[in-house]
Amino acid sequence: MSRSLLAASELPVYVGVSINQVTLVNSQVLAAQALAALLAAPVIGFDTESKPTFLKGEVSTGPHLVQLATSEHVFLLPVSFAANHEVLRRILSAADILKVGLGLGNDRSVLRSRLGIELNNVLDLGEAMRGPGHRGTVGAKVAVAHYFGQKFQKSKKVGTSNWANPRLNERQLLYAANDAHVALQLYHAWLRDPKRREPGTIPINSQETTHG
Repeated sequence: MSRSLLAASELPVYVGVSINQVTLVNSQVLAAQALAALLAAPVIGFDTESKPTFLKGEVSTGPHLVQLATSEHVFLLPVSFAANHEVLRRILSAADILKVGLGLGNDRSVLRSRLGIELNNVLDLGEAMRGPGHRGTVGAKVAVAHYFGQKFQKSKKVGTSNWANPRLNERQLLYAANDAHVALQLYHAWLRDPKRREPGTIPINSQETTHG
């Protein structure tokens, strides 16, 4: 999968989740519903978003949003809402629930330092897909092109927006939700790939090194 193919205009656009499949968890009732749905899933998609830093030496206070996806629904959990902390602790530390994502990077350390949560049973597909012996990480755009023959569209403007805002707009909700949901879809595709354990399943020269 070359960069030229990835950028080819003839690739159909990947259609992700719709807004009615997304819940912004901002109440005790929604937190309880999210916990019940996530506890029932053996594997979930996982990602985080943080308000970007622009000043030299500025330290991030993220993550500000954690996204957890089942096949049917995506729950967006603002870290500023205290009721979500128990949901995140139980799900992210659960040894019997596999969390899959791409480009998870330093999520383990920031979740530990900010919320005291220890991640358990996490698979970074960005590392698994690159194959042993390769450096870097495979991102969602390359993986979607490789497995689905489609173009995963990501808006840089939305990606660098204020994720600490308690009132996220619809574009932010869909951007965040699809980051987690596509990871789950790619995981299932990767499991079906007979070459997944071979070095260089996706060539390293097609890698993305950015988050998600």
